[in-house]
Amino acid sequence: MGASHSREGLELSDSDREDGNEVTNEEEEYEDVEEEHQRSSERRPKTPSSVDEVDAKLRALKLKYGSSQKPSLKNAVKLYLHINGNTPKAKWVVSEKLASYSFLKSCRTGECGNDEEEEEDDDEEEEEEGQDDSWWFLKVGSKIRVRVSSEMQLKTFGDQRRVDFVAQGVWALKFFSNEDYKIFVEKFQGCLFENTYGLEATEVNKMKVYGKDFIGWANPQAADDSMWEDAEESFSKSPNSATPARANDLMEEFEEAADGGIKSLALGALDNSFLVGDSGIQVVKNFSHGIQGKGIYVNIDHGNRGPREGGSSLVYSTPKKALLMKAETNMLLMSPMNEGKPHTSGLHQLDIETGKVVTEWKFGKDGVDISMRDITNDSKGAQLDPSGSTFLGLDDNRLCRWDMRDRKGMVQNLANASTPVLNWAQGHQFSRGTNFQCFATTGDGSIVVGSLDGKIRLYSINSMRQAKTAFPGLGSPITHVDVTYDGRWILGTTDSYLILICTLFTDKDGKTKTGFSGRMGNRISAPRLLKLTPLDSHLAGADKKFRNAQFSWVTEDGKQERHLVATVGKFSVIWNFQQVKNGTHDCYRHQEGLKSCYCYKIVLKDDSIIDSRFMHEKFAVTDSPEAPLVIATPMKVSSFSISSRLRG
Repeated sequence: MGASHSREGLELSDSDREDGNEVTNEEEEYEDVEEEHQRSSERRPKTPSSVDEVDAKLRALKLKYGSSQKPSLKNAVKLYLHINGNTPKAKWVVSEKLASYSFLKSCRTGECGNDEEEEEDDDEEEEEEGQDDSWWFLKVGSKIRVRVSSEMQLKTFGDQRRVDFVAQGVWALKFFSNEDYKIFVEKFQGCLFENTYGLEATEVNKMKVYGKDFIGWANPQAADDSMWEDAEESFSKSPNSATPARANDLMEEFEEAADGGIKSLALGALDNSFLVGDSGIQVVKNFSHGIQGKGIYVNIDHGNRGPREGGSSLVYSTPKKALLMKAETNMLLMSPMNEGKPHTSGLHQLDIETGKVVTEWKFGKDGVDISMRDITNDSKGAQLDPSGSTFLGLDDNRLCRWDMRDRKGMVQNLANASTPVLNWAQGHQFSRGTNFQCFATTGDGSIVVGSLDGKIRLYSINSMRQAKTAFPGLGSPITHVDVTYDGRWILGTTDSYLILICTLFTDKDGKTKTGFSGRMGNRISAPRLLKLTPLDSHLAGADKKFRNAQFSWVTEDGKQERHLVATVGKFSVIWNFQQVKNGTHDCYRHQEGLKSCYCYKIVLKDDSIIDSRFMHEKFAVTDSPEAPLVIATPMKVSSFSISSRLRG
């Protein structure tokens, strides 16, 4: 199911008001007065009787035309409201033809000051020192009061002197001069920085937050973007790149009803993929146009394991993570210990060929049980290795490699073990709070880790103790992370935006490397953000957080990922990777701050989406630039093929 074109790009017009009453256009108003003046001048002498009379007429005209000049009201703007969503009747209407905005500081537990007094102050955005426990709010007229944050999805249009944002609706501010527009954007960015980091937006504090090597993240205009340009291979400009395109170039091939509520999706690169649900695992067949059911269903319960002395020490619940291993003949299932938290004390290992849980593994180190919040394969293609016996584990302050063999490298005798303990083969327990959240691996096994504070750390294949590179956070927790097969690009997911990072740098010998293999120094490119427009963010509904953004799937050297996909509520959102990397395309023009890409396609489903992922690149057909996209909702899984038109 696709969606119609975004209405965000509709022209702001003064011909409609929020209350339904028509507002006369200023130019039309000018013409009407001019005509009336000409008609009345025909009935009177052409030479005015006095200078006073001329002056009076001019003053009258000035009053009449005054709305076309810059108002004397401080921080004056026109306020528009977007109505009728994404329907054919969608339009912008005037909410307040002349309003005033202000940035106000309020205590996090209540008001820090009087709004009216602050509005009268010439420097209302400058508050007394010591009010650290407070937030900046944007107030516009009598209708908008919203905390300044990335959740506003503020989008700038420098060429139109306009900003759009979300605040229980979709709004636009139109400024009367370029100077007014620039002042607002600068104030907004300063308030956003302070709300995010609790520090005033001074150069000293920006250096403190980002570090001297990453100052380009704070001042993108001064950042070195040469690596982005060098990474460009080819780019065909989209004729519609200025406006987010919709899913017209995506064709639904298959839609499969699930036997139970789907909780996660495990795509295979060989014959089968798997839908993990409340009561079991549904096996589906991989085709060049998507996935379809095979009629095979594996029920997961302890009776399926067969008897074991001593019983099970692991609590089984619906798996939240399924990891394929051993040439996709085995699957590791993570079941959280407590609802709402991902941590688990062990795993169930499922033999896919027999449909039985062959063992239950416990996590332990030095004789002590520990927990993990996530697991992943040793490398991008490790699930295809038939002899693979190791995988990676992540907890809040742990990064490690687990081995299903014992310390001597021997396969453990599972028949004699009540609950065998995985061997901690490599890793590190960090003493201070790293607050790890998610991780992913490259083709060679290098590791990228995302944290609660927004930092993204890069670890080489040789050490998990110290990161080779640590990218600073932008203030939002990283909830999911992915990396390209070659390690050159990292995609981090936050609730309100995606962050795309280039890891390439040139070392002192002139060689190009990635941040996984060496320290990047101070020639680090600024990241790029991938966002929804304010309108699409609002239309995504209550559950409008980004989730599980990832690249398309390749497992060979020399292959290049072509697209990025993320889930937002009922939306599956797709970006063309080459287009995002191209710094000259229309999306990046007239922007302030970090470059943000709004050129995407959307697939709209009737239900909240569990996951959206591209199949392995080998399933791409000759007339398509990409393998099929698989989208899973709780009760259905759909496959979409992508036409070559999506390349641009």
